[in-house]
Amino acid sequence: MNVMKTHHLPELPTLETEAIALARVHASMVSRLLQLAPNEGYNATPMPDIRLLRSNRPLTRTPVLYEPGIVVIAQGRKRGYLGSKVYIYDAQHYLAVALPLPFSMETDASAAEPLLAVYVRLDAALAADVLLQIDERNGVVPGEPGGMATTRLDLALGETVLRFLAAMRDPLEAALLGPSLVREMYFRVFIGEQGASMRAALCLNGSFGRISRVLRMIHSCYAEALTIEALAKEAMMSVPSFHTHFKAATKTSPLQYIKSTRLHQARLLMARQGMTAAAASAQVGYESASQFSREFKRLFGGTPSEELRRMKRNFAVPEAGPSIYVSSH
Repeated sequence: MNVMKTHHLPELPTLETEAIALARVHASMVSRLLQLAPNEGYNATPMPDIRLLRSNRPLTRTPVLYEPGIVVIAQGRKRGYLGSKVYIYDAQHYLAVALPLPFSMETDASAAEPLLAVYVRLDAALAADVLLQIDERNGVVPGEPGGMATTRLDLALGETVLRFLAAMRDPLEAALLGPSLVREMYFRVFIGEQGASMRAALCLNGSFGRISRVLRMIHSCYAEALTIEALAKEAMMSVPSFHTHFKAATKTSPLQYIKSTRLHQARLLMARQGMTAAAASAQVGYESASQFSREFKRLFGGTPSEELRRMKRNFAVPEAGPSIYVSSH
């Protein structure tokens, strides 16, 4: 008598087993990051668009300007404040930023349990290529565009980040495997919970996309005398419509956005190049040094010299990376 063989399909991971596996991934990520990020602040990797962040102390609420990117935290917690919303990103949730956004942020960390994170700057060309390939195979999934979101970290993305960190220990692995692992990170994010929202935000069509083009213009021409009329023309909108759509995308006004971009750039010029406050203010488009000092203190809570001392005390300022955007780091 023939006995039919029963073929058992591999069991899909339950939420409990995935949680256990993710906890192991986090523990391994922490171990790798403690080795790869020995310095407080941003530590470089062989991949120019990826930095490793370490903070051995809590940081009070401070203004930041993030480029489009992804922040995956292995240990510790950050809270971002944008408009009326609070974005918590920690070991369970990563942050995805589709537009260059000024907001304020605070960090929970200690010497015993430092904040450890992976910061991925989004490359527009790579993002467009990955999104195109996803759309060709899966079809375009409609979504409401959003400039910033926190999303639950799933096992697939966690394992990709861990493999990336493992590859960064060896120059040959970093050179040969690094680019494909970065691409896989993009893929995991774009097919995740916020994928449709990020796709819609990164697309340059529609009102959100036109505001995105204006933000690029501001970041490349921040030192020039930008007028609201010129920005509205770039967005192909009337001035009232431009104000409405700009505020919806960035949670701030165009003039406040320009001011924040200039001040963050001046801060980095002083920190990286040792410029004086007067030289930095002129470099970013201020005609009055006293106005610059007032607005700098209003944003950062201290004079330029006080802010530089705070920066040096709390973290290392990284070298400028290959980006079209101004950022706070």
